[in-house]
Amino acid sequence: MKPERYKSNAERRHGRWNGSLLLFAFLLTSFVPCLAAAPRGESVPTSMHKKLSQDVQQHQRNASQQKGWVDVIVQFRQTPRAEHYARMASRGAMVKTKLHGIRAAAFHIPVSALEKLENDPDVLYVTVDRPVRRSDFSFEPYNSAVMADVAAQQYGFNGSGIGVAVIDSGVSDHPDLHNGSASRVVYSQSFVAGDSSTADAYGHGTHVAGIIAGNGSASGSTASGYPQKYTGTAPNANIINLRVLDASGTGTDSQVIAAIQQAIQLKSAYNIRVINLSLGRPIFESYTLDPLCQAVEQAWQAGIVVVVAAGNYGRDNSWRTLGFGTIAAPGNDPYVITVGATRTMGSGNRVDDGIASYSSKGPSLLDHIVKPDIVAPGNRIISLLAKGSTLDNQNPTLEITPTACPGCPTRYFRLSGTSMSTPVVSGAVALMLQKDPTLTPDTVKARMLKTAWKGFGVFCSSFDVFNNEFDNEYDIFTYGSGYLDVDSAMSSTDVANGLALSPKAVYNAANNTVTLVNTGPGLGGASVIWGTSVIWGTSVVWGTGVLQANSVIWGTSVIWGTSTTQGFSVIWGTSVTSGASTTNSAFSDGQDGEN
Repeated sequence: MKPERYKSNAERRHGRWNGSLLLFAFLLTSFVPCLAAAPRGESVPTSMHKKLSQDVQQHQRNASQQKGWVDVIVQFRQTPRAEHYARMASRGAMVKTKLHGIRAAAFHIPVSALEKLENDPDVLYVTVDRPVRRSDFSFEPYNSAVMADVAAQQYGFNGSGIGVAVIDSGVSDHPDLHNGSASRVVYSQSFVAGDSSTADAYGHGTHVAGIIAGNGSASGSTASGYPQKYTGTAPNANIINLRVLDASGTGTDSQVIAAIQQAIQLKSAYNIRVINLSLGRPIFESYTLDPLCQAVEQAWQAGIVVVVAAGNYGRDNSWRTLGFGTIAAPGNDPYVITVGATRTMGSGNRVDDGIASYSSKGPSLLDHIVKPDIVAPGNRIISLLAKGSTLDNQNPTLEITPTACPGCPTRYFRLSGTSMSTPVVSGAVALMLQKDPTLTPDTVKARMLKTAWKGFGVFCSSFDVFNNEFDNEYDIFTYGSGYLDVDSAMSSTDVANGLALSPKAVYNAANNTVTLVNTGPGLGGASVIWGTSVIWGTSVVWGTGVLQANSVIWGTSVIWGTSTTQGFSVIWGTSVTSGASTTNSAFSDGQDGEN
C-alpha cells in the first residue's frame, strides 16, 4: 500500500515548499553526527516511561519545549516498514536517517508527539539523537555504493595511464593528486578571459578532480588527522586541467568549446579518453543546433567519452513541470553520458539509496531525449579542498577538519550535486578503458547503461536542510537506465557495433502514451542493447514498447497531462522560455545536500 503522502495531488507528491522556489540544490553540509545506539533487547529502564530515555523525558518535562522539536532515534521491535514510517509521519515526524541494521530510524519529531511513541506497541525504545566525540567523518561512501571497491579488488585497476580532462574551474595542487613528488595533473591551461591562472579560484574543479583521481595520500592515518581514507574512483588516473570557469564559477559557451577542442588536440599526447563536464546551462534550441552540443559530439567522434552533469534543477516547479524537463545543456545531447545524483544515506549499501530531489529530470526540452542516462552518488561527497577558494570562503563549515590531529592542515571539503555524481562515472570510465583500451565511447556507454543496477524501490523521500520534504517516484526520466555498477560494467563483454545514442521519447496524443524511438541506426552484433523487451528487462537498457501511464511514469503527472496545462506544454512543446542566463556555470551553489 502506498504511503498516504503519495495519494495527494501531484504537487504535494513532488515536494512541500515552505519558502521561495529553490532552483539549485547542490552542495555543502555540516557533519552528520555519529548515531548513539540504544541498548538492544527487551530490557528497559524501570521508570514510568519505559520506552523513553531519560533525556527524552527531559524534553517532555520542559514546558517550554512542548511546541518545539527534538531529534530522536526510535528503535522498533522489527525492522521498520512503510507502515511504520507512515505512522511516524502522521505524528509530524520527519525521517533523518534509516538505521535498519539496528531496527531503527532517526527522526525529527515534535515534542508533543513523544507520548504517542510511549503508547505505540511497535516501538521498543526512544533516545535523543545525541552528539558524540568523533574519531571519523560521516560522508557518502560512493565507491562502495557503485561497487567500485569490489571492482578494484577483483580487477586491480586504478586508472593508470588514462587521461581525464576536467573542464571546470581549475585544479589546485593537492597531495592526493601526486605520485610521490610528481603531480598527476599533467597539463593545465586557462580559457578564462583575462586570467591565465590555472589554479582553482572557485573551489569546484579541485573537488571534481579528487572524486575522479584522488589517491587519499593526505588521509587514512592518525598522523594526517583523517582516520578515514578519501579516495577517488580511479585513484591513479592523470588529470588534464582545462580551466573555463572564473572565481564565481561561471564561464561562457565559447570557453567551454575551446577547452573541448583543446582536449581533442591533446588526446594522443596525454591519452585523453574521458572529458568530465560538471557544468551546464539552460537549453535554448535543439541539440542539433546547439554549439555546445556539437562540440561534445566532436569529442565523442574523436574517441573521447564525454560525461556530463544532468543539472540540479529537479526541484524547479516554476513551469509547473514538477522538475521534469530540466536537463541542462550539453547533457541533452544523445551521444554523451548524462549523470543524475543519488544520496547513499551514509551507507555503502545501495539498497536504501534514492534519487537526490535536486537531480534534474528528463525528457530534454525540445528534442525529448531520454535523460539522465545513469545515476550515481552525488550527495554530501567528501573530496579535495581548494583552500581559500570562493566556495571555501563562503562555506567554511563544509571543511572536513582533521580532528585526530589538531594543527594539521585541512585538506578536504564536502559538496553535493550532479557535479559530484558526474566524476564518479568519469572515474568508472577510466577504469573500463584501463582494462580494455580498445573500447569505443559507444561500447563504454552501452555496457555502463546495460549493466546499471535497477533495484530501486518505487518511491523515495528526502528532506533538505530546512526540513522541506521532496518525494520522487522511480521512473525512466528520473533514474535513466539505473544506478552505476562499476563491477558489472567492467565484467561486460558486449560490443556496440553502432551508435549508443540515448533514445527519444515520443508522445502520442491519440492514446495518451509515450514510446521510445532510437535516435540513431541502433546497435548490431550479438547483443542488441536497445532491444524490444520491456523497459527494465534483464537484457536491455531501454525498450521500444509503450510506457504505460500507470507503471513507469506517473499517470497523473505532467508527462501524461493535457495539452492545456502549462507543464505539459513546456515538456512536449516546440519552444522554450527565454531569458535564462546564457553563461555556463558549475552546478555547485545552494544548500548543503539533503537528508
